Amino acid sequence: MDAEILDEAYRRLHGTGPEYEGWLSNHGPMAVEALIRHGHGRGVHRWLDAYLGRLDELPRGLRPVDDWREALGDPKRAGDWLAHFDRELREHPWPEVLRTWWPRLLPGIAAGATHGVIRVGHAVRALREGPPTPDRVTELGQALGYWAARWQPVPGADHLHAAGPDQTRAPTEDQEPDDDPNGDERVVAALAGLPRIADRTGGIRERLGRLVGVPEWETALGALPPAPTAADAARTLVSLTHRAGLDYLRHGHAEPVMLVHAVTAPTAVRRTLPALPREMWAPSVAAAWAATAAVTSVYAPTRGAAPPVVTEADPAEVFARAARHGDAHVVKLADAVLDAHAATGDPRVLAAAGYAAQLI
Repeated sequence: MDAEILDEAYRRLHGTGPEYEGWLSNHGPMAVEALIRHGHGRGVHRWLDAYLGRLDELPRGLRPVDDWREALGDPKRAGDWLAHFDRELREHPWPEVLRTWWPRLLPGIAAGATHGVIRVGHAVRALREGPPTPDRVTELGQALGYWAARWQPVPGADHLHAAGPDQTRAPTEDQEPDDDPNGDERVVAALAGLPRIADRTGGIRERLGRLVGVPEWETALGALPPAPTAADAARTLVSLTHRAGLDYLRHGHAEPVMLVHAVTAPTAVRRTLPALPREMWAPSVAAAWAATAAVTSVYAPTRGAAPPVVTEADPAEVFARAARHGDAHVVKLADAVLDAHAATGDPRVLAAAGYAAQLI
């Protein structure tokens, strides 16, 4: 039943554009996937009834994407990119398209305030956990097209995307990541060492551009050591999503909506890893770190606040509260921190969803 609802919801959304009112991202596909996955499919069409009216129509294409490098990051080519991936996914299996385009898009992880990669992460999860229906494949194409059209690098992160010399030394399918008691500490230290931009006006495009003028930025960006193996990459990404969720409790009051993406962007990468070759894992984690670091540096306050008071609840109730709240960012953050809680067992991270509901 829920599988049918997801396809129905995607069909309702696929006539709408990836953005509306200029730069605002269409959160519909991401939110409905999260709602349905956590057992709230019955309310999805009602949620869409309230959401669809704000969206724009699907953009029209101008010309075929013949030179993909030239067309990357050109929002005027959004319609062209959507048509391009529609053709790609009609001609090739979705895992093949993802493996081809993920390394091309990854250096531009800041695309659409990281919504490009976030939407791809939701689409990949839907395809991996359910049947690859035409509507789900179409959703992946629209997500990839959006990412390509808004492709935007994180300043100073170019050197992070190269795989280390041992990256092909991947674990077998049943091998767990090695136990490294210092791995989480390195993530904590790297997050704590991030600088802040002085001018905190404008949108994310303007703010990211100011990182170039922050002397400590590139050093701080390089503070998280690269993952030498796929197992290390997986472990680092768990720590990053977990610690970013905890940081929301300290920083969220400053920018309640934008700081959600410091959590949801690396979560999207983590969801996509199983669909990627192991040699892509370390560069993927490096990009996820760059995204979280950039969002933190341009939106988080210099000093964190005291932990908020949030009524404790089990994971199911945490998500149910987010669903009742209804805001797409609250829903997506709840979805992300449930993943972090499942991976770490730390109940503190669940409070981030309730805090977002208080703030947004």
